[in-house]
Amino acid sequence: MKRDNINAMNAPQPRGGYSQAVSLENFQRLLFVSGQIPMNSDDLLPDGFEAQARQVWLNVDAQLKAAGMTKTDIVKVTTYLADRHHVVANREIRNDYLGSLAPAMTVVIAGIFDSAWLLEVEVVAAQ
Repeated sequence: MKRDNINAMNAPQPRGGYSQAVSLENFQRLLFVSGQIPMNSDDLLPDGFEAQARQVWLNVDAQLKAAGMTKTDIVKVTTYLADRHHVVANREIRNDYLGSLAPAMTVVIAGIFDSAWLLEVEVVAAQ
C-alpha cells in the first residue's frame, strides 16, 4: 500500500500530530472501527480523563489486532470529547499511542451517549 500524508501549503498547517489529508493507493482492505468507549472487557470504567483515554486506545488496539492490523494501519481518527478542557490531555495521550504516525484527524466536542464517558474514538484503518 502506498500512503502519502498531504498538507497543502495554501491551507492551515496541522498542529498536533495529524495530517490534513491522507492519500492511499493500492490498498487491499479498509477497516472501520466503531466508536470505542472507555470501558474495559469487564465493563469497568476507569476514573478520570487520562485513564479513560488510555483505555479507549487499548480498545482501539484490540479491535485492530482482532482484524490482523496494527496502529500503523490507521489513516483516520475521529475523537468525541465530552469537554473541551480535555483537548490537551487528549492530544498527549493520542500522540503517546500513535507516535509519529500522522493520520487525518477530527476532534469534536459533543455530548456522548453515556455521561460517565469522557471520550469516544473511532478509526479507519487500511492495508
